[in-house]
Amino acid sequence: MSKKPSHLSANRRSFLKSSLIGAAALAPLYPALAAPREIAPSRPDPEIKPFELDEITIAGLQEGMNSGRFTAHALVERYSGRIEEIDKSGPAINSIIEMNPDAPAIADALDKELKEKGPRGPLHGIPVLIKDNIDTADKMMTTAGSLALLGSHPQQDSFVAQKLRSAGAVILGKTNLSEWANIRSSHSTSGWSGLGGLTKNPYALDRNPCGSSSGTGAAVSANLCAVGIGTETDGSIVCPSSANGLAGIKPTVGLVSRSGIVPISHSQDGAGPMCRTVRDAAILLGALTGVDPADSATVANSGKSYNDYAQFCNPNGLKGARIGVARKYFGFNDAVDALMEQSLDTMKQQGATLIDPADIETFGKFDDTELLIFMYELKADLNAYLARLGPIAPVKTLKDVIDFNDRNRQKEMPHFGQDLFLKSEAKGPLTEKAYLDALEKNHQLARTEGIDATMDKYHLDAMVAPTGGPAWLTDLINGDHVAGGSSNAAAVAGYPNINVTAGFISGLPVGISFFGRAWSEPTLIRLAYAFEQATKARQVPRFLSTIGAG
Repeated sequence: MSKKPSHLSANRRSFLKSSLIGAAALAPLYPALAAPREIAPSRPDPEIKPFELDEITIAGLQEGMNSGRFTAHALVERYSGRIEEIDKSGPAINSIIEMNPDAPAIADALDKELKEKGPRGPLHGIPVLIKDNIDTADKMMTTAGSLALLGSHPQQDSFVAQKLRSAGAVILGKTNLSEWANIRSSHSTSGWSGLGGLTKNPYALDRNPCGSSSGTGAAVSANLCAVGIGTETDGSIVCPSSANGLAGIKPTVGLVSRSGIVPISHSQDGAGPMCRTVRDAAILLGALTGVDPADSATVANSGKSYNDYAQFCNPNGLKGARIGVARKYFGFNDAVDALMEQSLDTMKQQGATLIDPADIETFGKFDDTELLIFMYELKADLNAYLARLGPIAPVKTLKDVIDFNDRNRQKEMPHFGQDLFLKSEAKGPLTEKAYLDALEKNHQLARTEGIDATMDKYHLDAMVAPTGGPAWLTDLINGDHVAGGSSNAAAVAGYPNINVTAGFISGLPVGISFFGRAWSEPTLIRLAYAFEQATKARQVPRFLSTIGAG
């Protein structure tokens, strides 16, 4: 095995061991919350029936609804049936934590509206799954995968949920995740939560789906919905997008509101699309943007956001582009390096000019301070989120969550503990000099002296690096085995990052990341789409019991 790059010892993709990231008794009330499933012994590959909606795009679904082939209600029924068939049975990838009982009625209303008034836009009637740390004011809970939030029904939609409903999307259900978005333990297993159990990778069931948006990654890849929403602090959209063969967009912090999302770090948190194609991700991103008075970071996106990002999907978008190769993120896996070289050759063939290497000079210098910032902001931000929930919150503070986990150790901590929660609880307020100095240092190193300086120096449109390696074997005893990744520079800077499938290694998808300056989503979408169209690398998951079988 190649030596792990030194920066990964502190990067969230490593110190959270993911982020590149009692329910049985409630089954009568919450049918989707069956007892969590753990990883199963090796078994023959399940037989998967063909599915009419496999790999269908938003455009394909809209065409079907316009022609009368589909209705929104029929789409809800078909995706719900497929979830029962392969998420809860068969290969049982366990990506869905709860279904929305109101989805059929919402779809009926949208079908009626479509006949009477026409579509609201491209998402009208489209079933979407969202990560279960995103508030919905409906019959579904928002739990972050934790039993401590069992029964938490927010009284107000998150801004993301509001925007989806306004666009005419049908929120089909909530996806499982690495519990608390993988901020609880430095020895965690991605895709596992106390409430939801373990999510499996649809390409090979004994492999990890990465996290923390594990359920969204697995569900969208397995064609259990049209499109999905994940969240990221560092790697939690792009890594599961890479591991599950998806196009995932981690937006500039402030492009999409975080209000009503269970937080880790207001400096780095964000929600974004996870889809099977770049165009679908671009369509979904356009529906999510907007200025939200409840999230001051969104004020900065005024005049910088678009309602239609699909307009930037140009198949010739690589022609004339100047792309920097961030070589210091290479070298953790020989096969990944070889795949990246093929990807770089494709870019050159499509007319891009590569500046190779174009390394970030501050590489590795902001890793320890990233974790320090998380520890301060987690305590402050989570306490504020729980306070906003008011009386309905089963727990009121991070300290309450820690105590709950201690009291319910057998269910909440059978595999790993809560060392990061304890470190966060020990921190003081956000007025402390240690925090303020670390935040200023990180922004200087990741932004001014980091991505911005590199792009200025080489006159770049974007930078590229491997998103990560092939999915590792899930290991509930030792935790994640993350070999490498490139999410941290864009994450610490709060800048955009897009993963696209570059190819496959031993039947497992591997992604390449396009990242750049703040608010450069249009440029990154143009480049990522052109690369996707030139390679057409995505393959449908086969739900193998283990890689090499079948």
